Amino acid sequence: MIAAPPPLGIEERVHRAQVAALFRNLAASTLADVVLAWSVVALFWWQLRDTGVLVWWGLHTLQTARYPFLSRWHRDPQAHERSAHWARLHVREHSLYSLTWGLAPWCFLPLDNQPLTALLMLVMLGLCSAGVPATASRWASVLAFTLPMVLGLTSALAWRGDTLHLFLAVCCLVYLAATLLFARNLHRLLTEALRTRFEKEALAEQLAEQMAITRRASEDKTRFFAAASHDLRQPLHAIALFGAVLERELQGRAALAHAQRLMGAVRALGNSLDTMLDVSRLDAGVIEPERRPFALADVLTALLPLFASRAEEAGLQLRIRASGLWVYSDPQLLQRLLANLVENAIKYTPRGGVLVVARARGSKAWVEVVDTGVGIAPEHAERVFDEFYQVDNPGRDRTRGLGMGLAIVRRLAALLEHPLQLRSRPGQGTRFRLELPAAEAPRLAAAPEPVQPEPALMQRLPQHVLLIEDETDIAQATGALLDGWGIQLTAVDGEARAAEALTRQRFDALICDFRLAEGADGLLVAQRLRERYAPRLPLLLVTGETAPDRLLRLRDAGVPVLYKPVDPAQLRRALGELIAA
Repeated sequence: MIAAPPPLGIEERVHRAQVAALFRNLAASTLADVVLAWSVVALFWWQLRDTGVLVWWGLHTLQTARYPFLSRWHRDPQAHERSAHWARLHVREHSLYSLTWGLAPWCFLPLDNQPLTALLMLVMLGLCSAGVPATASRWASVLAFTLPMVLGLTSALAWRGDTLHLFLAVCCLVYLAATLLFARNLHRLLTEALRTRFEKEALAEQLAEQMAITRRASEDKTRFFAAASHDLRQPLHAIALFGAVLERELQGRAALAHAQRLMGAVRALGNSLDTMLDVSRLDAGVIEPERRPFALADVLTALLPLFASRAEEAGLQLRIRASGLWVYSDPQLLQRLLANLVENAIKYTPRGGVLVVARARGSKAWVEVVDTGVGIAPEHAERVFDEFYQVDNPGRDRTRGLGMGLAIVRRLAALLEHPLQLRSRPGQGTRFRLELPAAEAPRLAAAPEPVQPEPALMQRLPQHVLLIEDETDIAQATGALLDGWGIQLTAVDGEARAAEALTRQRFDALICDFRLAEGADGLLVAQRLRERYAPRLPLLLVTGETAPDRLLRLRDAGVPVLYKPVDPAQLRRALGELIAA
């Protein structure tokens, strides 16, 4: 395996960019120089008929013929890696080029023709000025290009010895000093611009690398929690089912209290896992809001029976001021959001009370949850919305929750597109404000007849159920539970045995685990079995998966899903709904 080359430093990048700038316009500048040189030769030969003109023309042509040596930079696949070599070559060739022009006044500077002298000075000094920006990226190239040319002109003028030529020589030296000062400042400016550019690129690369590391860490964390959650849910699901069987069999006995306490602990742990599942489902985009106009009072009044007894046990006043406002949102998700806020308020309010109130504000409706609790310090105001973050709970007291309530609140508010504001003062309380779009109440809103749900004990249940589950303890627990409901369960551990069972017997429902042995996909297994043996067989998936990609797949499948650990009452209701459907 070939090791990757080490990353380039800032100075190395700057050097390579400088050398590349030297060669970028070399062909165009050489062509312009050839045209200029030949024009000068033609003019001076026509005016002077001096053989020195032809001598200089030969020298310039010989130097120009060396251009292919410089043009090889464009065809060199390792030009950037060999930038030091090409930088030295550029300095050498431009020194010879400048020296050639510096010999021009020695070859054909006229003695008594001031117009031609001025013209030659204008050409050479103008050529010097034009070439400085092209070579300013490298200071050594600037010196190689300007010094031989201008010093050659200056010495040739000074050699004449008369006052006029000495004055012109001094002018050339002043011009040279000014040009070098300008070139030096330009070189520094270009170098600093390149250094700033590459420093920004280096910072961007470091930022991209850190983002990639963070993304990989987040993905690893998601996979870890998904795997850990699944592995925890499997035995907990069996415990919940066996516990329900024990509760049923211990009715009327003293040991029933122990079974009930066991089930209470199981439900508490199940609620904690379900809270993390809610976060995973929100992050995965599985939950889609169903927005519609509705009376806000219906949602607010539904909160009272959920928290009245808990507030009373804590010695708090819970006041909910219903209003005639109508809003446009998803009533179920909104109730869930507000329930989390009220629960959080009760949890962190040692005395006083909690108020839930709604107000109309133009085209908006404000719903506020206000408490007189401990409040939130400014440094914690943003972090309280992070997962597992709790203020003043270093011991992770489980009676105070997992620290996921406000994390779910923030996700639900973003999902519903309802801006959420937090105002709090330590020791005085907290106010959460939710902004909802107001809706118009219908002019004639007849109250619908309430639909009374069928009692669980009177619900029609399937008589014969096929279960595909590779965990033996879960299969046994499910069989014991369903047996108490008068349901005959046939449990198999894979697709082949399920196919055999379907060929021998007719079933009223199929329950299938989403993840089967050896990574088999329970959804695909169930779909193949239904397609081949019983197309109309009702299907219920049971899973402990919380990975976002799998949650999305379950949502898109459109199949009823229960998440482990499954509450027995929830399982009974789901089986009844399968038969009713």
